[in-house]
Amino acid sequence: MLEVFKISSGELFALLTAVSFAAGLNLYATIAVLGLLARLGHLPLPPGLLVLQSWPVIAASAVLFLIEFFADKIPAFDLIWNALHTFIRVPAAGLIAFRAAAQLSPGHQLLAMLLGAGVALVAHSGKTAARVAISPSPEPFSNSTLSLSEDAVAIGLTWLAASHPYLAGTLAISLIVMFSLLIVLTIRLIIRGLRTFGRQCRASIGWIASRFAMISS
Repeated sequence: MLEVFKISSGELFALLTAVSFAAGLNLYATIAVLGLLARLGHLPLPPGLLVLQSWPVIAASAVLFLIEFFADKIPAFDLIWNALHTFIRVPAAGLIAFRAAAQLSPGHQLLAMLLGAGVALVAHSGKTAARVAISPSPEPFSNSTLSLSEDAVAIGLTWLAASHPYLAGTLAISLIVMFSLLIVLTIRLIIRGLRTFGRQCRASIGWIASRFAMISS
């Protein structure tokens, strides 16, 4: 059992790194797991986050997780779903980190908020980049497999952070590096695709113009 108020700042930031990454993947699953862990006595929450262990919040998070569980596995629609959740997962992760660090100095609390939002943004962006990469695939199984993996990582990382914050934080940092590389690769592929499309458009316009000129002459 992890006593939140008795751990060091390093352990707290490691825990927040892991939880924020999980929230970037699946916010509703993360909140539901945090609430259940607190309810079962495995993760005492700071006063600012005690609302997470209330049954209404746990139930609402579970219902939203169930909705996302299916919505996130529909090709194409999952891109829209994740795009909309950019404005939910990232701010929510920052708010959770901010409230969790309420016992620290204002400067450290602000740092915790920026850490939470930043880590969640990387996780969310990496998740979106992976979806963009596999969406053209004609078969539906890769999308569902990726979504199930994300759900498992979010739940597992949150559970691990409750008892082994440093281990969970280290794992989250490894995933951050991996996701950052994936984001860079996806951006390069998109830019390359746009350039190829631009060249094809210019070639097509040139061909049409030449044909029109031949007909006119």
